[in-house]
Amino acid sequence: MKGPKSAKSTHKKKQRNPMYKDGLRFECQRCGSCCRGEPGVVWMTKKEIKSTSVSLGISTDLFIKNHARLINGRISLLEYENGDCVMYDNGCRIYETRPRQCRTFPFWDSNLKNRSEWEEQKRTCPGIDKGKLHTPDEIEKRLRPELGDL
Repeated sequence: MKGPKSAKSTHKKKQRNPMYKDGLRFECQRCGSCCRGEPGVVWMTKKEIKSTSVSLGISTDLFIKNHARLINGRISLLEYENGDCVMYDNGCRIYETRPRQCRTFPFWDSNLKNRSEWEEQKRTCPGIDKGKLHTPDEIEKRLRPELGDL
């Protein structure tokens, strides 16, 4: 996987995905549907691990030992046998410092392929089509971190 290129040097105005050309509504309901159930991975960067450790009042070493696992050289949050994220306890324990992967949901390429993918996610995520209207620019920033911070 190639690293991101400078947004200034390579960002060209391209045709926006018609699926979100008028924006999309989403507001996290903090229900935990995306944090529980199916097994998966939640990747964390070193910076995210550090800020999360600070927010929990523990060392990064202790955080990694108790809450993370190494998968192919990358760090992911642990999950319980039932697929629930180890950071979920009647709500996200690290909501303010949650990893980018969590902050950008549901604005993932896989959910924005077409309207049916978005509607499929809506079946399990009560925040989809509710709350704030996110502009195409905001959605692009979530899809492409090199375009700016969230």
